[in-house]
Amino acid sequence: MKLFCVGCGPGDPELLTVRAVNLIKSAEVIFAPTAREGKPSIALSVVEKYIDRSTKTVSLVFPMVKDRESLKDYWKRNAEEIAGTVRSGKNVVYLTVGDPALYSTWIYIHRELKRNHKDIEVEIVPGIASMFAIAAKAGISLAEGEETVAIVPACYDMERVRRTATACDTVIFLKDGRYFDSVIEMLGESGFPDGADIAIAQDISAEKGEILEIKKLSDLLGKKGPTEKYFSIMVAKKNARD
Repeated sequence: MKLFCVGCGPGDPELLTVRAVNLIKSAEVIFAPTAREGKPSIALSVVEKYIDRSTKTVSLVFPMVKDRESLKDYWKRNAEEIAGTVRSGKNVVYLTVGDPALYSTWIYIHRELKRNHKDIEVEIVPGIASMFAIAAKAGISLAEGEETVAIVPACYDMERVRRTATACDTVIFLKDGRYFDSVIEMLGESGFPDGADIAIAQDISAEKGEILEIKKLSDLLGKKGPTEKYFSIMVAKKNARD
């Protein structure tokens, strides 16, 4: 009775580990998260080329809401469904975009399994996070020497973001590109010089990803941002180096 959680990486089906591909190919049942009923799972779309025709796929709803109390019911039900399938003797895989340990739905499923389904053995297969994909495509470093890095998943509390930017050399903003204009202005007030490097991308993948050229902070101040998509990423480097 073993469950495999597989990180699917940033969206490129070629950026999966060999272990991940082998597990997906041999799975009898694959579970994957989706934001609402009837919406295609992004994780499933990434790995569909590796899924056998006989494999059953199940999309589990994880609503994009902030109310943790309402979410707990979804976490519990989804974990119960997964655990039941594993107990039936099937070879079961759970998919998550990026890496399972970074802002993923798996975190909540894993917690439920450890609390209420202790008989289920778990193996976690790491995936490539979008921050490493953008760094590779843009040809930049995220940190070197004694530089510090911060990861910001949302920009709703700009004062908190400001404190983070003031304290770190590189700040990685995930998910919500609709806030990037406000973030750009804030960076200029948080110790980031005009010459700081800013790299912005959306939908990181080989087929549809759009890497926007690296710009200096001064080039973006006071201008309309290059993306308003939710699934976006921005890397801001305080110490630009040649």
